[in-house]
Amino acid sequence: MLAVDLIVPPKSGKMPIAAFCVEHGRWSRRGNEQASVFTSSADVAASKDLKLAAKRANSQGAVWETVTVTQDKLSENVGTRVNSTVSESSLQLAVENRKVQDSAEGYIKALANIVNGQNDVIGYAFAINGKVNSADVYASSALFIKLWPKLLKANAIEAIAEQQGSKFEPTTVDIVKEFLSEAESGNATEKEVTARVRLVTREDAKNIFFETRDHAQKEAWIHRNYIRK
Repeated sequence: MLAVDLIVPPKSGKMPIAAFCVEHGRWSRRGNEQASVFTSSADVAASKDLKLAAKRANSQGAVWETVTVTQDKLSENVGTRVNSTVSESSLQLAVENRKVQDSAEGYIKALANIVNGQNDVIGYAFAINGKVNSADVYASSALFIKLWPKLLKANAIEAIAEQQGSKFEPTTVDIVKEFLSEAESGNATEKEVTARVRLVTREDAKNIFFETRDHAQKEAWIHRNYIRK
């Protein structure tokens, strides 16, 4: 998984990428895969804890530990072991488990089309078990709408992993607004990702906020990720 956002300009040539492995002990190809290259996934990180392990802790060990916890939660809530016999540690294969996919399908069908015709929508926030989880906001509607199917799928899988049987009150617009405002007010640190990209991180006791900025566009922000810790 990529650790941070990147801007890859046309004809950029090779660029270094900060990344973490999400399959512990994977050192050889599977099946008919090419041995000379990595295969790719069309998915995004399936939990806020996984994002925090990579983006906040910056720890390979924490990423592997979070993958194991996520697999265990999914297994418990779908009623079968989701770890693949091909690779017990593979998060991607666990997410592809038929029962996980079937469970996620209801969320995806219900919410996939809510952005249709909404050309001014640039982001969203979501809650699990009545509690605000995360939010993502992008600098353009076109970018957000293109990413929406992947984001929704990841959120659906996280909702399955974190599902609780008890009843809860839905969150409210005011609670979401307060969450966004608080997250943007934390203490700031900055990191140069590339010659063009800067990552601003703000954190307080309850929230963490990541903002990707573009040097080439007068420090304009491209992506804002809000997480309730």
